Amino acid sequence: MKLNRVMLALVALSIAAITPAFAQEKVQFMDSAKMTWKPAPTPGASFATVWGDMDKGPFGAFVKFEPGAKFANHMHSSQLRVAVIKGAYLYKGVNGEVHRVGPGCFISTPAADHHQSGGDAKLGALFYMESNGKFDLVPDQK
Repeated sequence: MKLNRVMLALVALSIAAITPAFAQEKVQFMDSAKMTWKPAPTPGASFATVWGDMDKGPFGAFVKFEPGAKFANHMHSSQLRVAVIKGAYLYKGVNGEVHRVGPGCFISTPAADHHQSGGDAKLGALFYMESNGKFDLVPDQK
């Protein structure tokens, strides 16, 4: 129960930091289990937009990584902020160190940060992600 409160606080603080351009008139409730999920361009992930536009930015979205999903070396042109809800988001930086970001944990990656990512082998990952820019995944040049 305490973990759920921490997650709700993280999401609430993230949403509160959004520019006034997204002001609304009434309270909105969303359940990730009841949202419309769309497959990501890269197999192994899917998105459910909460607010904004992922193609243009800014945006907030729930993201699912399938169990064992792995995304090779890449970067994003905008900063991404992630709060994990279930499973684990796996982050591997250019130094080779792997960070397991589990439920109730947060990771923020700067724009142009080269890394690998993925989901827990058994549980995958469910997380809330937001950015002030658009979402993209730019593969590293080999």
